[in-house]
Amino acid sequence: MPIETLTYETPQFLQKLIGHDLGGLKVIAEICHVHLTSRESWIKIEGEEANIRSARDIFAQLEKVRRQGGDITPAMIRLVAESVQLEQSDAPAEAIMSLKLNTSGKKPPVLAKTRSQIHYVQAMREHEVVFGVGPAGTGKTYLAMAQGLHLLREKSVQRLVLTRPAVEAGEALGFLPGDLKEKIFPYLRPLYDALYEMLDPEEAERLIEKGAVEIAPLAYMRGRTLKNAFIILDEAQNTTSEQMLMFLTRLGEGARCVITGDPSQVDLRRHVKSGLRESVEVLQSVPGVKFVNFLAKDIVRLPVVQRIIEAYDRHRSAPAEKALPRSE
Repeated sequence: MPIETLTYETPQFLQKLIGHDLGGLKVIAEICHVHLTSRESWIKIEGEEANIRSARDIFAQLEKVRRQGGDITPAMIRLVAESVQLEQSDAPAEAIMSLKLNTSGKKPPVLAKTRSQIHYVQAMREHEVVFGVGPAGTGKTYLAMAQGLHLLREKSVQRLVLTRPAVEAGEALGFLPGDLKEKIFPYLRPLYDALYEMLDPEEAERLIEKGAVEIAPLAYMRGRTLKNAFIILDEAQNTTSEQMLMFLTRLGEGARCVITGDPSQVDLRRHVKSGLRESVEVLQSVPGVKFVNFLAKDIVRLPVVQRIIEAYDRHRSAPAEKALPRSE
């Protein structure tokens, strides 16, 4: 059986190339139908000539991503491997790195890790209003945040505005301890978490203090016109129709916005229609508006998260069992 060996300069580089564990090798071996062995700074590929060639091309593309500063993850490995197998016209490394998002001079660039994420980043570059719709863990908010910080760093926009509806805020807020800022903070915490993951704490705090980054509940958007800003509306499935229309009409000159949400996780009261669901029905054909739909396979958290969501989807889509006749 044909064998080919790939050698790299250090064991450490090889570890970074395959995602720090053997999971990446298993993905490539499974997709290319080859046997892979890794020791120190080399990888041995065994299989048919055509399959060895595919595996070699995958490692070459991953090497390009890594040498240009990209972080190799299991999702990235699968994306590159599937792209090579499909023989796409664009080399996957070039396609991925051409869309890299530089959020900070001290942090590595943020890269798309799935095909849907690539389409999402492209959409945010080309359209004024983008909807990222799909399950949790697919990178909708994270990539939108990275795009906003990238544009802020490039001085393409003057502000990054992050907002989400404070569901159940109403009267229930009054029972929470603290002032208004402390009451609202738990609803906005996920946005702060993403911001501080992409920036050093001092850099994030400096941007917030000078007003270049604003994080506020959706109610604070009413009556404003946001110019030269990149605005992210997170958890949009929990907006009402009126709130969604109010938000979309805040956009001023030079503004762009991204709306993210999961229609399967609506927390609104019964009989209250989700603004996200209505926008999917109303805005599909509007010029300047782009919808990007994510699936369970796009989840980039722990693999078990993807399996959990798929299990729930199967359960919810299965027809209800007919009631069995009661025995006397």
